[in-house]
Order: sequence, then C-alpha cells, then structure tokens
Amino acid sequence: MDTPLKHIAFIMDGNGRWAQQCGLARTEGHKVGAQRVFDVAKRAFKHWNIPYVTLYAFSTENWKRPAYEVSFIFKLLATYLKHKRSLFFENEIRLNTIGDISKLPENARTVLVDLKEQTKKYKDHTLTIALNYGAREEVLRAISQLSEEERQHITWEALEKHLYTAGMPDPDLIVRTSGEQRLSNYLLLQAAYSEFYFTPTYWPDFDDEAFDKAIEEYMRRTRRFGGI
Repeated sequence: MDTPLKHIAFIMDGNGRWAQQCGLARTEGHKVGAQRVFDVAKRAFKHWNIPYVTLYAFSTENWKRPAYEVSFIFKLLATYLKHKRSLFFENEIRLNTIGDISKLPENARTVLVDLKEQTKKYKDHTLTIALNYGAREEVLRAISQLSEEERQHITWEALEKHLYTAGMPDPDLIVRTSGEQRLSNYLLLQAAYSEFYFTPTYWPDFDDEAFDKAIEEYMRRTRRFGGI
C-alpha cells in the first residue's frame, strides 16, 4: 500500500514504564522494545512502502541514566543487530546511523559500522538509528564544518549538507509513544514542517494496528507548507 510519506521518524518512548507496569525490571522493557523495532520497520517498508524509517534509540542526554542501564542498552543493541543481521540482507534494508557513534562502547560500534558497510548498497529501504544523538549538538557540529566560503553567506542548503541527515528527506511524520508530547532534542531542524502524532501506547505495545492508526491520522491531515 502506497502513501505520500517518504520518511517516518519515531521517538521510542515507554520501555521502562511498560516494564514497571508489568512488574518487571526496566531492562526487560528494553528487550521487548528492541524486538518491536523490526516489526515497525517491516510494516513501514513492506506494507506502507515508506522508504525511510528513523528511530530515536539513545540521546546525548541518556548518558545521565544509571550506568548499568546504559551498559545494558548497548549490549542489547549489539546482540540485537547480530541476531537480526540476516534480515537486513533478505529484505535489502540499508542500516544508517545519525549521532556521534564514536563514543559508543567498542562492541556496539563495531557491529554498527560493519553492518552499515555491508548494507550500504541497498537504496529502497533505509533504517536509521539515532544513537548518541542530540539536535542541538548536530547544529553546532554542522556550523563548525562550514567552509569559509559558506560562512560568508550561510544558507539552509549549505547548512543542511553538514547535518547528520544529509541526503535524507525531512520526516513527514514524527511519532512519539508513551503519551509524552515533546521532541526531546530530536530532529529539531528537520521537523520544521513535520506532522506530529502522539499516542499513549508504550513502545513495546506499538503493534501493526497502532502503526496503522498513526498513518491513517496522517492521511486525514492537509500539509500546506505555509500556503493556502
């Protein structure tokens, strides 16, 4: 099924609260949330024919969480990507990242870099994971990379080339789970004309039906980009 969406972005919120409501440790919520990732990506790519999916997995602010939880998240990331590795090839999905992954633990970073390299040939489906990502940091980084000539007359086109998302379309729709209604330093410049969809559903429970509701809501809206 086709939609006009080219890019859907998610803020995967509520893993910890989902676990607590189930009487489980927060880390169990991250496990179930990780399993939900490929379900959502497959729904976007195969059912709705959306070529770009971006997931906010770990922000620059998330380092403030307890050390054991941070360590668990990155171990889970490495394990998950190794386990799902074959699915990237079978479904011809390109793995991409945004954010400063140089600061990630070596094991997780190695797995990411390897899979990115091996899937870079795929063009139709791109799964981007935002890791150690913060929009304000992204803007500062982009400005610092401007050439002297670009600095003389800064344009959006010049700045955009230095963003982590260079070459990607801006998100048409940004979905945040768990009931929170804020961007949390996520794709601030890219979201200038995005539609937003907030759902009380926690990320581990964001199934196909919940996904379809978000798309159906988007389809009912009219995007005018400042026009009439």
